[in-house]
This record gives sequence, structure tokens and C-alpha cells, in this order.
Amino acid sequence: MRRFPDPDPGNPDHRSPLSYLLWLAAYQRNAIFLGTLYGIVHVLAQALVPAAVGKAIDAGIIARDQRALLWWGGAVVALGTIQAAAGILRDRAALTTRLGAAYRTAQLIARQAARLGATLPKRVAKGEIVNAGVADIGRLGEALAETARGSGAIVAIAVVAAILLHTSWELGLVVLLGVPLMVGTVSLLIRPLHRRQQRLREQQAELTGRAVDIVSGLRVLRGIGGEEVFADRYRADSQRVRAAGVEVARVEALLEGAKVLLPGLLTTVVVWLGAHYVASGRMGPGQLVAFYGYAVFLVDPLRRLTTAAGRLTQGQVAASRITAFLALRPEFALEAAAPAPYDGPYGGPVPYERPASADGPVPYEGPAPLADPASGLIVAPGRFTAVACASPADTATLAARLGRYTDSTVTLGDTPLGDLPPDEIRRRILVADNDDRLFAGPLREELRGRGSDAELERAVDAACARDIAEALPDGLDDLVAESGRNFSGGQQQRLRLVRALMADPEVLILVEPTSAVDAHTEARIARGVSDLRAGRTTLVFTTSPVVLDRADHVVYVQSAKAVAQGSHADLLTDVRYRSVVAREESA
Repeated sequence: MRRFPDPDPGNPDHRSPLSYLLWLAAYQRNAIFLGTLYGIVHVLAQALVPAAVGKAIDAGIIARDQRALLWWGGAVVALGTIQAAAGILRDRAALTTRLGAAYRTAQLIARQAARLGATLPKRVAKGEIVNAGVADIGRLGEALAETARGSGAIVAIAVVAAILLHTSWELGLVVLLGVPLMVGTVSLLIRPLHRRQQRLREQQAELTGRAVDIVSGLRVLRGIGGEEVFADRYRADSQRVRAAGVEVARVEALLEGAKVLLPGLLTTVVVWLGAHYVASGRMGPGQLVAFYGYAVFLVDPLRRLTTAAGRLTQGQVAASRITAFLALRPEFALEAAAPAPYDGPYGGPVPYERPASADGPVPYEGPAPLADPASGLIVAPGRFTAVACASPADTATLAARLGRYTDSTVTLGDTPLGDLPPDEIRRRILVADNDDRLFAGPLREELRGRGSDAELERAVDAACARDIAEALPDGLDDLVAESGRNFSGGQQQRLRLVRALMADPEVLILVEPTSAVDAHTEARIARGVSDLRAGRTTLVFTTSPVVLDRADHVVYVQSAKAVAQGSHADLLTDVRYRSVVAREESA
């Protein structure tokens, strides 16, 4: 039994939607081959049933030959058994193809999202990712799985046409001319269907993105009274999606009607000609029944062909969106070319065990300073540094640079971050901001990470989150809802801080970690984080006077440049710094 997902999804060919579909098909070639083989056996058995029934009538009933009747009746039963067995095997192979394509594409999407990193939200809307990971992967799987039924339909039509030509060239000619004519007529609907599906897909992605934004910012919308405005916008967008869906449905309705009407016309012509031949003595009654069976049978493969064309169209639309996503590149190279081991002025990273003594924290000599030459900011190792920015844009810019989420000249010691592997950067430097999310599951597992329960208890106390745990029915073993929706904004902020403290990186960068709590709690958090991170490099972006006063060193940033530094008390003499802090106090 095949297991999903695959250990390695491979390197996709995303030059075009067709090339990506062919690449997926190559990975699924065994399942597609078996599905096609079983599909052909299935339709061949089905196609031969009318011939066996006709023989039973002519050689058995009309000729009053009981042995022939039993023989051909047994043939009908055998064909039915083969048809059923082949159909089951075909559907199993189709399921393997469908799941294989869907899982492989989902893995590629997840890998690409991780590879893009901070580039992802700048280049792709949230709704686009949701649609790709939910709807598009299913359409790709259906498109590939339909190849088995489509191939079987082509073989069935060819076999029936050959039988009809052998029996009556006129009837065979009707089928050979009628089938391409019907397929050509149906294909005229495929192009407008493709365009309308593409338009619908784009509008669905936009609507999903708006829905995600509304849900994630619902608390803020309620606070500012913007619910009705965004509800009206969502309603208008929803109506546009509905209109686009109706346009798609109109073409699909014509396509469904053509699936019934065109084969019905062909059936009528074949049966009428067959009845004429029986009346003139050129054909027996059994052959007429067989011809009628063939004509009725052709409805199914023709419908399968049109269905396959529609599924392939949907698959191509989905593939076009996925290949566009897979073709995106990060804003800067994440892979360092054969980086040398870190060799900073302190001789490399120092293994850290949180120091403790009866007299309090033991001073810790950090491995290297973190410096941003573009702004002039230098984060000294082993100290609690606070940065007060004149604008939130400066905060976002500096945090992205220091965490290597944008290309920069930031160095760790003497080593540029660009020369370090991404995994090492993420392990040694952690940026925690208020856009982070809590994941669903047990709260203890969400917060603890690789730490111990004792360390978790200390981190909970440092972040003043003890009251949150005690209010839960099962304490830290209680379950977290998706995105932490069962907690308030302030509670989520403190729980995220616990998680960041438990990660215990070499350099911890916190962005406004106390913006959603009251001043008393803020003071306790500042003291708790400072004590817990003693000897470790901690950088806090904040304009809170309580946190700034607790810091070992404060840097004031304006227009993304470090313009003043010192203690909080010293910087209060700077009118620029004082105005920012005073604005925070008045807020």
C-alpha cells in the first residue's frame, strides 16, 4: 500500500501549466498506466456486451438453440464480471493518481511557502494560498485521474466503430463521422469555459483573502466599528463571485446538455438505419438489438470524453495558478554558498546553560554583537537592549533586517548574516512580533517546545501568564483553539512571549511584547524577562517607559537611523525621544 505524503516531492517543472501536469503525470506513471489499462479492459468488456446479446438472440432465441443461448448468456455474465472487476481496479488506480498528485502539490506549496519566508505575504495574497492548498490541488488530481476514463472512452469508440464497420460499413461510417463531429462541437465550449473558470478562480482567491483578513482582524474591526463597512465590501465581492460562477455554470450547462443531446442524435441515426436494414432483410433482429446497444453504449464514452475535457480544463487553470506560485523567488538568496563555520571574535557560539546562583544571575559573556551598519544599531551581547523607534515603520524595517527577513548588511560578530545558513540564523536569532500565531493543540506542547516543564513554569511567571493557565479548566494541558481564538489579545501576547522565551535563542528580538497589557503587568513582564534572560542577548522594540527604564541600554531610532543612545533617564533630555515616550504615556 502506498503511503502519503512522499518523503521528497521532487523538483517540479513549472515552466508552464502543461509542463507541470506532464511532470506530475511522470511521477504518477505507474498508477496512470494501470488505471488506463484497467479502464480499457472495463470499456472493452462493456462494449462487447451488445454483441453477445445480439448473438444470444440470433443464435439462441431465433434459432431455438438452447446450448447457444446458454453459451452466449454465460458470455454476457462473464463480460459483466470482468467489467466490474476492471472498474474497481481502475477506480483504485485513479484514487492513487488523484491523491498522489494532490499530496505532492500540497508538499510543493508548503515547501515553496517556507522557502519564500518573509517574501510570501508581500507577493501572494492569503486567499491565493488557501485556494491553492484546498481547491487547486483537488482539480489537479481529478485532471490526472480522468486520463484512465478518457483513454478507455477513446478505445471504446474505436472498437465499436470497428465492429460497426465490419457489420455494416454505412453504420460504421456514421459513427466514424458522427463522433469527431460531436467532439468538435463540444470543444467549441471548452475555450469560453476555460476563460470563465480562470476569471472565477481569480475572484474566488480575492474573496477568500478578504475573508481571511476580516476573520483575523475581527476584534480590531469591532473596536473601531468597521464591521458594517467590511461586511458591505465582502457582500459586494461575494456577488461578483456569484455572477462569475453563474457565467461558468451557463457554459457548463450547455456542455452537460451537449453530452445528452449529441449522443442521442447519433443513437437515433444508428437505430433508424439499423431498423431500415432489418426491414430490408440485410440485418437480423439480434444485430439490430446489438446496434441499438452500441448506440446507447456510445453515450457513456462520449460523456466521459467531454467530462475529461472539462476536468483537464479545470486542471490547467489550477496548474497555471500553482506554477505561478512555484515560480516566485525570494527577495534575496537564502542559501549561502558553502559557508565557513562561524568564527567571530569570541571564537564561535558558546554553548549556553542558564546560569543560576544564590546571589542572583551570573554575568554571561555572549558570543558576538549583532550590528546593522545601515542604521548604526549595535546590539551588545549578553545585555537587555531596548530600541525606541519614532515610527512603527522603523520598527518593522529594523526587525526584518536583524532577523534576516530582508536583505541587509547586518553582521553577527564579524560574519555577515548572508554568509550563514538560514537554519543557523533561525536557531541563533529569533524575532517574535504580534503577527505570530498560536497553533491549535495542547497549550503545554505549544509553549514548551524542547524545554522542560520546570523551565516552562519559569517562563510562564516571567511573562505574567500564570493567571491565564490557572483560569483554564485543565491548566497548561488545556487545548488551544485555532489561532488562539479562545484567548483575548492580551492573553495571546503573553502566551506568545512564553513561547519565545522557551525557544531560548542566542539573540531574542521582541517587537512591542507588552503593547496589549496594562502598566502594572507591563512592569512585571519587563522585570521577569530581564531576569530570565540575564546574560543572554535580548533586544526589545518598544516605546513603553516602563520597559525602557528596565533596559541596560536604550537606542533611539528616527528615519531608520540610530540617532541617540544611553540609559532611559539620560535620553529623556532629548526632546525627540521624550516626545515619543510621552506620546506612549498619554496613549
